[in-house]
Amino acid sequence: MIKKQKIVVIGAGIVGASMAYNLSKRKQDVTLIESHSTAACEATEKSFAWINPSGRVLKNFQHLYNATLDEYHRLEQELPELKINWHGALTWGVPANNEKARIQKLNRQQIIALEPKLKEYPEEARFAYDEGAIDPISTTKLLVKKAAEHGANLLLDTKALQIKKEGAQIVGVHTSNGFIEADVIVLATGASLPELCKPLGFDVPVAPSPSIMIRMKSKERLIHTLISNSQFEARQLSDDTLIAAEDYIDESEENGPDAIGKRAFDILRRHLNGGETLELESIKVGMRPMPEDGYPIVGFHDRIKGLYLAVMHSAITLAPTISRLAANEIIDNARMKELESCRLSRF
Repeated sequence: MIKKQKIVVIGAGIVGASMAYNLSKRKQDVTLIESHSTAACEATEKSFAWINPSGRVLKNFQHLYNATLDEYHRLEQELPELKINWHGALTWGVPANNEKARIQKLNRQQIIALEPKLKEYPEEARFAYDEGAIDPISTTKLLVKKAAEHGANLLLDTKALQIKKEGAQIVGVHTSNGFIEADVIVLATGASLPELCKPLGFDVPVAPSPSIMIRMKSKERLIHTLISNSQFEARQLSDDTLIAAEDYIDESEENGPDAIGKRAFDILRRHLNGGETLELESIKVGMRPMPEDGYPIVGFHDRIKGLYLAVMHSAITLAPTISRLAANEIIDNARMKELESCRLSRF
């Protein structure tokens, strides 16, 4: 018989929503708290949301990336409302990631067939045919809704102020709406995770890593896959919305987010047939939580009983796999070998 625990998940981005979903569907007493008035704000809202497992990663993390596509397909079976665009990712002119079995080399004619709206074509491109992307906001909100259907309690506009412990045991969290008791607290607050940990006497090496997300209104579907090249990284979020991702440089007039966003918008207008009909909707900076070595930090704290950390980049790629494994650790009181490389103690 599994013991029912009071579990408070702090943060309703993609990681917190995935954790709440996996914990609640296994009959735990879950409360999900979020400082904003809705789920999927902060980094999740401003994510390019590419399910991208094919980058170069260290060997002891590779298995987590390898599992992501199967995990998303499993989630699709569980949640028929989940919409994933399995349109593949087309790259050229940028450094190659791992040459994996599932990456095809395409010639110019094949690229034209896939992306008929481009004005210029390379002679060759790499096509990761089984990769995809999601709408990060609607996916996160769906996970929160499903967690609620499994009995999770959602508290919006509720800021976690301080975690309370007695001796070495977590007992709950002080919030802007009062104290909430807990046997386990899951910290899924992204880049702001270190500030809740510091008063408990330890540091978590996670820093905000800014990136720029550009949204455009599109009269028709101008891009069919996800395109990443030296000029732009863009995809259709829906038939009438196109999004592009750019690296953040600084806050200067010349290289600030607005300037970079407008340049990206102009590049897409020039590089796509029909691009002149695009309308700029928004330019936003997302603060991605970046662990010092770039890899997830997941697991119970060694010396504080009941405190569970869950922070990662890219959360869109990794959250479904990691949250399922993490839920097993929390509920079954077992250490999952798949998560051993993710412990805070490695730093």
